[in-house]
Formats: sequence, structure tokens, C-alpha cells
Amino acid sequence: MSRHELPAKTIRWKFNDGPMAGKSSFEHELHDDGTITWRVLDGEAKGASAQEKEYAAMKIAGNVYVLSYLGASGHTLTTVLNTDTHELVAVASGTNAKGEKEWFPMTGTFEIVE
Repeated sequence: MSRHELPAKTIRWKFNDGPMAGKSSFEHELHDDGTITWRVLDGEAKGASAQEKEYAAMKIAGNVYVLSYLGASGHTLTTVLNTDTHELVAVASGTNAKGEKEWFPMTGTFEIVE
């Protein structure tokens, strides 16, 4: 099974709930070499960006895919994308600046840019 099955190169999304609800839009660019670049498009963190060294994007069933990556910050984002409805569910986890472990389930919407 390939780990790069999502039929998209760039995806934009917003979260409806969780700690990022209504705060920012995000763009994720999937590169052929297996890296992923994320960008914050608006809100107080506008302009923040990083290229992470590896992602996985695998088909679950029909037009439903899972996209996951571990950021250099130690945070993991795992997102399930339904390309028919453009709805997503996600779980983010990691350790905050105080050393406390965090875990957040979220929902939202997305669009495929290219």
C-alpha cells in the first residue's frame, strides 16, 4: 500500500471546534518526495509555516482518506478527509510549552486547491 494516495497536492482547511476553531485557515502542500509543508493563512499566527519531513495519506474507503504527520515540534496531526462532502475529522496531540501532554479531537471543512 502506498502512503501517498490522496489525489491532491494542496489542501486548505478550517476547524469548527477544538482549540483552533474559527482562529485560522491552514494550507497543507503535499510534496512528491514525501514531505509536507503547512502554512497558517490568516489569524494571529498568519504566516507561520514549516516543512515536515514525512507524511502519510492513505485511502480508507471510497473517497475517504487519512492524512497524518509528526511535526518537528513534536505535535502529531491526524485528519480524516471525505472528498465527497469536504468534511474532516482530526485529532491533534503533543506537548505544550509547560510540558503538559495535550490531545484535541476536532471537526472542520476543507477544499482541494490542486
